[in-house]
Amino acid sequence: MTFRRLLLIAGTLLILFLGMFTWNQRTRALDDFAGMLGLEVTGTVLTFVHAIERSVGDTWDHYFDLVGVREENQRLKQRLEELEARMMATGEELAELRRLRKLLELPLDEAWKPVGARVLAGRMGPNGLLDSITINRGYSTGGRPGTPVVTQLGLVGRVLRASPHSATVLLLTDPGSRIAVFSQEGRVSGILSGQGVHQPLEVRFAQLGTPVRPGEVLVTSGLDGKYPKGVPVARVISAEPSNYNQFLTIKAQPLVDLRTLEEVLLLESTGIVRPNLPSGPPPEFVGPPLPATAQPLP
Repeated sequence: MTFRRLLLIAGTLLILFLGMFTWNQRTRALDDFAGMLGLEVTGTVLTFVHAIERSVGDTWDHYFDLVGVREENQRLKQRLEELEARMMATGEELAELRRLRKLLELPLDEAWKPVGARVLAGRMGPNGLLDSITINRGYSTGGRPGTPVVTQLGLVGRVLRASPHSATVLLLTDPGSRIAVFSQEGRVSGILSGQGVHQPLEVRFAQLGTPVRPGEVLVTSGLDGKYPKGVPVARVISAEPSNYNQFLTIKAQPLVDLRTLEEVLLLESTGIVRPNLPSGPPPEFVGPPLPATAQPLP
C-alpha cells in the first residue's frame, strides 16, 4: 500500500469522524446509544455478580445450618442414649423388685429370720473346685457358716465359709452336699446327695417298696438339724430298684435354677423352739402344695 493511499484513508476517516461528531453535537444520538449500551453491560455484569454473591451466601448459610443440625443431631443422639440407659436401668430395677417381692412372700415361722443377700459371683478363687456361689453377707451380717440359703422356689444350699462381709455358699449340687429329705406325698426319707454340675441329684438310703413316683417333690425333713423342715429341694426324675443293694435308686433335679441366681435369702436361726406339731405332713414352706388326691402315709 502506497503512502498516498494511506493518507487518503486517514483523511476519509477523519472527515467521517468530524461529520459524526458534528452530527452527534446536534442530535446526541451517539451519546444516548453509548449510555444505553454501557448501562446494559453494567446491569448484566452486576446481575451476574449479585447472583454469584447470593449463591455463595446461601451456600455459606446452608453450611452453618448443616453444622448446627449436625451438632443438634449429636446432642439428640446423646440424649437418646442416656434415656435408653436409664430405661434399661429402670427395667433391671423393676425385675429386681419383683424378685425381692417374691422372696419376701416366703411363709417363715418365728424360728427363722430371713436375711436378703446378693449373689456376687459363681465359682472363683480357692472355691473354684466347689459348686458354689459368693454372696455379700458374712458372719457379721447374717451369713455364718451352716446358714441355710433359699429362694422363693426352694433350697439353694448352705453357707460353707464366711468372712466379715462375704461368704461362700455350697450349692446342693456339689458332691459334698448332704441333705436329709423325704418325699412330699409318700413321706419316704433319704439323704439327697449332689453329683456335680449338670448332673442329677441322687437320693440314697430310700427303702425298696416305698411309694416314690417321678414328678414328686422332695422337701427337707429337718432330721439333720441343718435345714428347716418342709423346704422344697428337688423334683424326682426317676425311682427304680437298685441292682446292688436293698435301696431305691432315685434321681432328682433341683427346683431352683442355680445358674441364674441373683438374690437369695439366708435363714438365720432365732433360737425360738417351735412347738410340737400334730402328726402328718408339715405346713407348706414354699413350692407346690400337696395334690388334693394325695393321702400322706401315717
